Amino acid sequence: MLCYNASLVFEQIGNFFRRLTVANTKSSQKRIRSSERKRERNRIYRSRTRTELKQARTAISSGNLEEAIAQTRHAIQILDKAVNKGILHKNNAARRKSRLMQHLNELQAQKQK
Repeated sequence: MLCYNASLVFEQIGNFFRRLTVANTKSSQKRIRSSERKRERNRIYRSRTRTELKQARTAISSGNLEEAIAQTRHAIQILDKAVNKGILHKNNAARRKSRLMQHLNELQAQKQK
């Protein structure tokens, strides 16, 4: 079975894919290799940010204020790291942090009443 991606062709062999390049020049082949490495790295950090945000949201919805604050701080740190590495746009991270803090502030307001 062949799978096609922008400038790559993959051939499925068992449970893994073997890359067959379509690129003609050495520089374009190298570019494909480097972009594949970057894609893997970016995938790991994007996944980590999603996981941390989900854990923070879960902690907030559970109602435990101390745990929610700790998880939210950790999620914000992970978002900032993703921005510094160029994986997320700064406005995207700012929006996510703002929404997270909004939910945390609502929880804090409920606990103070």
